[in-house]
Amino acid sequence: MFVLPKSLKPVKNHYCPGCGHGIVHRLFAEIVDELGIREKMIAIAPVGCAVFGYFYWDFDTLEAAHGRPPAVATAIKRLMPEKVVVTYQGDGDLIAIGGNECLHAANRGENITIFFLNNTCYGMTGGQMAPTTIPGQKTTTTAQGRTSLDGNPIKVCELISSIDYVTYVARTSLHSPENILETKRAMKKAIQNQIDNKGFSLVEILSMCPTSWKMEPYDAMKYIENVVSKEFKLGVYKDRK
Repeated sequence: MFVLPKSLKPVKNHYCPGCGHGIVHRLFAEIVDELGIREKMIAIAPVGCAVFGYFYWDFDTLEAAHGRPPAVATAIKRLMPEKVVVTYQGDGDLIAIGGNECLHAANRGENITIFFLNNTCYGMTGGQMAPTTIPGQKTTTTAQGRTSLDGNPIKVCELISSIDYVTYVARTSLHSPENILETKRAMKKAIQNQIDNKGFSLVEILSMCPTSWKMEPYDAMKYIENVVSKEFKLGVYKDRK
């Protein structure tokens, strides 16, 4: 029977129709319930579309300054190692202003988990170009499409997986039921790694942003399948045993 997870509050969400955040919110809550870690969980939401995570998750959730969730997560985990600490970040937060925080937390092998939603734009502030905007993509700051003068999209999984102390890195998507189930498996593994004290895990999730992409929700899912996932290849990039 399809029921609301105990770790998800029975409230309406503020996300745009077709946005992937609501899907991942539910997956996160289901995993917390299944692992029985609700009383141990501390989630960290930054500035961005996910900033109101504490409205929806019924477990401890705090807000960090823009780009700083990995630093906050590091402090909490070191002070309270028995807690399960997860950051929930978008592309502008994780790899633009927060690029150094993410890289150095990974380089230290911090025993934390990062969920990274990649919608190839700054969704909350109007759809500007992000570090993950793909070549040719039109945004409010690349009206003619991203060109080589704007740089190339940063491939987070490829970058983070090259760091020695990183344990697990995977890129998944939300554009189909099969991919949503694979996303849940990857998220659950990343959290279990932390519970097992295996170190740093990151799951990148390709997510729809119909509003900024100026598409209907169905077209946004097809856009991920036909365009975005060709630029950002899905799969497990590192799984250190």
